[in-house]
Amino acid sequence: MEALFSGVELLARWDVLAALLIGSIGGVVIGAIPGVGAAVAIAILLPATFSLDPIVGLTILLGIYGSSMYGGALPAILINTPGTAVNALTTYDGYPMTKRGEARRALALAYSASFFGGVFSIICLIVLSPVLALIAPHFGSREIFLAALLGIVLVVLAHRGQIFAAGMLAAFGLFLNTVGLEPVKYTRRFTFDQSWLTGGFDLIVVVLGLFALSQAFILLVDKDNTPHPQPIKGSMFGNLGELFKFKRVAAASSSFGVMMGMIPGVGEFTAQFMSYTYARKTSKKPELFGKGSPEGLIASEAANNAVPGAAMIPLLALGIPGEALTAMMLSVFYVHNVIPGPQLFQNNLDFVYALYIAMLLLNVIVIVFLIFSTNILVKVIQIPTRFLGVIILTLSFVGVYSLRNSVTDCAVAAGFGVLGLVLKRLNLPIVPIILGMVLGQIMEVKLRSSMARVKTPLDFVDRPIAAILAGLLLLVIVLHIRTLFKEHKNRIAEQDHDHDVHDSQQR
Repeated sequence: MEALFSGVELLARWDVLAALLIGSIGGVVIGAIPGVGAAVAIAILLPATFSLDPIVGLTILLGIYGSSMYGGALPAILINTPGTAVNALTTYDGYPMTKRGEARRALALAYSASFFGGVFSIICLIVLSPVLALIAPHFGSREIFLAALLGIVLVVLAHRGQIFAAGMLAAFGLFLNTVGLEPVKYTRRFTFDQSWLTGGFDLIVVVLGLFALSQAFILLVDKDNTPHPQPIKGSMFGNLGELFKFKRVAAASSSFGVMMGMIPGVGEFTAQFMSYTYARKTSKKPELFGKGSPEGLIASEAANNAVPGAAMIPLLALGIPGEALTAMMLSVFYVHNVIPGPQLFQNNLDFVYALYIAMLLLNVIVIVFLIFSTNILVKVIQIPTRFLGVIILTLSFVGVYSLRNSVTDCAVAAGFGVLGLVLKRLNLPIVPIILGMVLGQIMEVKLRSSMARVKTPLDFVDRPIAAILAGLLLLVIVLHIRTLFKEHKNRIAEQDHDHDVHDSQQR
């Protein structure tokens, strides 16, 4: 109880409350602007947070992370353009409701479902993080290496239809981590006698290039666009309570979000797909899905807003990020020498409680702000895209230069920006590169420290947790191979069927 009061006292500082307010409202505004998104905003702000207290910096980033998807629902529903990538499924039922003249109802359902999913996941975070932290002391170097390796594999396998590309990009991220001085004997690797490569590739420079600069390039190259959504008439209070009519769908979708958020590399898209499929299969009116179904809208928004809180569980308990945004937050922990894991719960429990309360408060701030400010956000959607591109480009270069006052960093970031532009144009994933860099650093250090006590391959899995993680790793790979084999058989069967039909028609 003393730690809880200390957490409240830590959060009650004026600078922390200001950071919470700025992050929460700023995240909504950023989410409402198509083409920006939380990843771009966090990448731009990341260098600035290094000079702040850890609780202040993390509160701003958590505010943006947890609130951007609220705002992303607004353009998805009103103009059929998702504000963030994870709001794409919201357009399926949100925009048809707008065309029927039910925009206010659709927004109220999206806001209330997002609030329910966000609070549900934070409750799960509060309950599950200490449990996982109790198990975490039994994680040695081998176990952490296997957990990080499992995370890499899950990240790759989560990109269905792009597994080879995701694997290559994750391997590229692993390679980027090896450039420069290696962490044990400080010998140079892959520097080619270039002094600027001695320090390796800074994660923040790569993040700003791949996420922020690439998005700025896209906005500047593409045709300028200025949407003109219609303002919302009337109060939303009357429609917020409608969520209780669909409480089963909201609870199930939030549960899917929590389960998928805890698994590294899976995230919002899988959670949305599973919750949307479940809602359609169990609905009394499945024919309305994709045509303006309230259940479909709730399933999408509750699931994607339940993921951020759940993604913090492995980050806080084990120090292993599950996706790009939590990987960026991990760098803030490290800069301030606050190491996530069991010691965080033992030595900085007040800090953990402050994060919990901040995440709960941000959901309350966001829902209140949205109820009273939706029409103001409608005007934000109308910002010209090329103007946004110029702003993002400028802020990104300022952020990169402020890290080490290095023009070389700006050039490296620009190079990764071009790479990100190419990957986005080819519809290839960027996240595996970032997670490859972050998890690669963890894997290298833990593997090298564990090898001193490993004589045979079986010694690597001679402890219960290591054996379980190795078993999960093999199970995931075997199940995926089985799925691919089934899909191959089904394709052959369909081709044979089509061939037989064609032959019968010719006869």
